Amino acid sequence: MTELKRKLPECWGHRGASARFPENTMASFEAAIRDGVDGIESDVHLSKDGVVIMFHDPTLHRTTDYTGKINDSNWYGPDGMQNARTKKEPKQSIPTFIETLALLMKPENVHIHFNIDIKPNNDPEKLFQLMHTAISAYPQWETLLAPRILLGIWHPRFLQPAKDILPYCRRSSIAFSLWVVRTHLWDHVDCVSVWYKVLASREGQRFREDVKKARKKLLVFTVNQPEEFAEVSQQRTTSH
Repeated sequence: MTELKRKLPECWGHRGASARFPENTMASFEAAIRDGVDGIESDVHLSKDGVVIMFHDPTLHRTTDYTGKINDSNWYGPDGMQNARTKKEPKQSIPTFIETLALLMKPENVHIHFNIDIKPNNDPEKLFQLMHTAISAYPQWETLLAPRILLGIWHPRFLQPAKDILPYCRRSSIAFSLWVVRTHLWDHVDCVSVWYKVLASREGQRFREDVKKARKKLLVFTVNQPEEFAEVSQQRTTSH
């Protein structure tokens, strides 16, 4: 007798395996990949001297032994952010976008997808151009790398630069508000990424139905508890 198999949601490592390793570090990304995730999620910021780094906050003090705003700080130099280390053990450096792409392009990792949370305090044109330069440096990048990249967009002003400079990347809205998604981002994205608790309502149910009808992918953040995963597994979603 043939058994029917129900498709489970994809599972993405939010800032890597951030429960066990310092968030948004190579150790965290590598651990998530070893754990068998479908993809990793991380965040990008741009340093004062034009280096794209993987970091969540606009400031350094919460997770590292450095202080100050990232966009006011240089990457290079004796006091540059390249010398910062995480407070959490094992102490790690901040990875760059280029280093993270190199991890994803290892032969054993070419099945891993990359969800990039584009923080809205960045300059979209400058950021996206630097990202394009890094992505397009790889041979066969259009087939081996670009299809695996998902741009997470919070603010509508990032949409046109993304279309102009990174047209080969899929786009996802990121929002805590369903109204923001419907009003400003819906027509321009392939996926919608929504806070888990927003979907646990009557309006959330209608939103999920509309996502299915539009044949968009639904991403849910942040799913950490077994009961939450059981809930989202009732839908064909991506959780992180």
